[in-house]
Amino acid sequence: MELYTKEYFQKLAKQLMFTLTEEEAEGIVEEFKVLQQQLELLEAIDTEGVEEMIYPFEAPTSFMREDEVEHVLTQEEALANVSNKYDQFVVLPRVVK
Repeated sequence: MELYTKEYFQKLAKQLMFTLTEEEAEGIVEEFKVLQQQLELLEAIDTEGVEEMIYPFEAPTSFMREDEVEHVLTQEEALANVSNKYDQFVVLPRVVK
């Protein structure tokens, strides 16, 4: 018995409220057959005794540098070109209503 049939995908499309043509449903069935074959190949791989990995590389691939303070704006410099400010804050138009 085939789990993913054309009727299954048409029923699923109807539940998701979109239309699916016969050709599209048949195409999806064929794609799922290929996917099932690929999954069967993966399941056939013997992983007995293989240690699980959290990270796929032995050595770390990114090297973080330490943060160094270089050029810091004063509050006056930061607010120098602001057209709308209140006290020491920038006033922006409301985005979410």
